[in-house]
Amino acid sequence: MGAALKIVVIAGLVVFFIGPAIAVAVYRFVPPPVTILMIQRVFEGHGLDRRWVGLDDISPNLVRAVIAAEDARFCEHMGFDVEAIEKAMAANASGKRLRGGSTISQQTAKNVFLWPQRDWVRKGLETWFTGLIEIGWGKRRIMEVYLNTIEFGPGVYGAEAAARKNFGVPASQLTPTQAARLAAILPKPLGWRAAKPGPYVQRRAGAINRNARVVRNEGLTACVLK
Repeated sequence: MGAALKIVVIAGLVVFFIGPAIAVAVYRFVPPPVTILMIQRVFEGHGLDRRWVGLDDISPNLVRAVIAAEDARFCEHMGFDVEAIEKAMAANASGKRLRGGSTISQQTAKNVFLWPQRDWVRKGLETWFTGLIEIGWGKRRIMEVYLNTIEFGPGVYGAEAAARKNFGVPASQLTPTQAARLAAILPKPLGWRAAKPGPYVQRRAGAINRNARVVRNEGLTACVLK
């Protein structure tokens, strides 16, 4: 193997394997910095409001709500919900409205390490990072990072900023109804509002609130809540 080829191989290993592993190890203990999406939104004129808080300072109501809304099998899978992916593929293949099959772990990997636009390169890297954070972080840390980086509105990121912006309370004091409203707007955070929801978001939040009670009764947050 020539010297130039060796350099290319080593650089590839660093970029695709060693670098991500180091980043995941660091962010196991250190709050991740601003994300690519946050920077993109700043240039779009949305500003940036993000206030990191620990998972113990976020209401369990919000944990239950996002699990109910986004990933009911969060505590069961190892990053990928095969059943949800198969359902999404079947729906998309049949010409129905496009569905996503991403878990909270996949969304966290994308939000923290990658760019928002969909392409095959990103999906491949997302798979790699998802595996790394499942192994290196565990469920509680994944949920903590997710709830501190997810977009809740124009320029609003994380549970603390969202709770104060929409309801004037810290994230630790979110009620079940408020938490359900925040979870309800996650698919369209730039268009939907938690503080003053329209009829569709109100119905969606009501369904999430009911499902969150099921999540609580069936212990589906056991891997996150103490």
